[in-house]
Amino acid sequence: MIRRRTVVTAAILAGALGLTACGTNREEATGTGGGAACDTSKGTLIIGMIAPLSGGLSALGLGMRNSADLAVDQANQKCAVPGYQLAFQPEDDQATPQVANQAATKLASDPNVVGVVGTLNSSTAQVVQPILQERDIVQVSPANTGPALTLGANTSAPARPFDNYFRVATTDLVQGPFAANYLVQTAGKKNIAVIDDGKTYGSGLAEQFSDQATKLGAKIVAREKVGERDTDFSGVITQIRALNPDAVYYGGEYPVAGPLSAQLAAAGLNVPLMGGDGIVDPQFVALGGRPGDLATNVGAPADSLPSAQQFIADYKAANYAEDFGAYGAFTYDSANVIIAGVAKALAGGDYSEAKRADIVKAVQETKLDGAGGPIAFDQYGDTTNKVLTVYTVEGDNFSPVEGSTGSFQG
Repeated sequence: MIRRRTVVTAAILAGALGLTACGTNREEATGTGGGAACDTSKGTLIIGMIAPLSGGLSALGLGMRNSADLAVDQANQKCAVPGYQLAFQPEDDQATPQVANQAATKLASDPNVVGVVGTLNSSTAQVVQPILQERDIVQVSPANTGPALTLGANTSAPARPFDNYFRVATTDLVQGPFAANYLVQTAGKKNIAVIDDGKTYGSGLAEQFSDQATKLGAKIVAREKVGERDTDFSGVITQIRALNPDAVYYGGEYPVAGPLSAQLAAAGLNVPLMGGDGIVDPQFVALGGRPGDLATNVGAPADSLPSAQQFIADYKAANYAEDFGAYGAFTYDSANVIIAGVAKALAGGDYSEAKRADIVKAVQETKLDGAGGPIAFDQYGDTTNKVLTVYTVEGDNFSPVEGSTGSFQG
């Protein structure tokens, strides 16, 4: 498949429509893509992204970037938004709220930005949401799982804080209990130490896991915290080793989870470490994750979904240097949700910043068959797709546990 890619240059940011080569680290095909025949006389509209493209979580962020790039590229080939060329502008948040704030401010200041894919982290989403809402810019996340992002601080009395925010990943209100059901009922673990990194995602996930595990009769023998940049976990491990846990649940991401797993084993605690979607990456194993460690991830495995086969084939054909990763299919879907919303809002008309509110409304009404499965949103902007899967480490990567894909049953 021959592809052309459009990216944003400084000239576009200044209001011009210059185009240049991309930064997606893949080999470009030569020739003329299908988009060359499209009418783009009305100008260029920008699909932004905010994700960690450098730093410890870049293995996830780069797969997200590439997947959104593919969606934009294909949309241009198909003339998805008549009269307009779409440009893709990924911004690196380094998985840090302060940097995410700067990225969101940069994108929000451009009148040609029609939507933003991201973020990866719930903690970065918290700072991005109000910045984009102020300009009525739709945001669709493939990965955020913190419940408060859509339900507000009191999830027992939900109140949607940002009507421009949507996500195609189900939340920790489902993921944490789903993990507890597997670890307690299927794996038979009854004495569990719970550790988290103190961040929005990690602490929330650990709390939801702990509540459900306790309801199922398991004992939470320890509830500990570590820092997201810690490398020595001997203090925490000493605390929990004396309590003889038969499993450790970690709320956080793979840069800590991998070394933590290795240090547990080195200290004589040869018990499985389980985490959430934030550890599902080969880097977890490279950093010390062990065979038998477990994790949950949102959705079903892309390789097993008939709906994802075309995405996988197209991604491979595009020659990206990085794998699409844990969130590739959902990121591809997130970008396509925005593109479909833009096309619907602009049908028969021209773009202006006033149209952003119409794009938000169009996204709210979305009903699509995505690579990751059916896409629709409830009144809070949450996906109606609540499917999750349990994975285990085999060799140098995670593999889905047979028969583990399903929805949480309380």
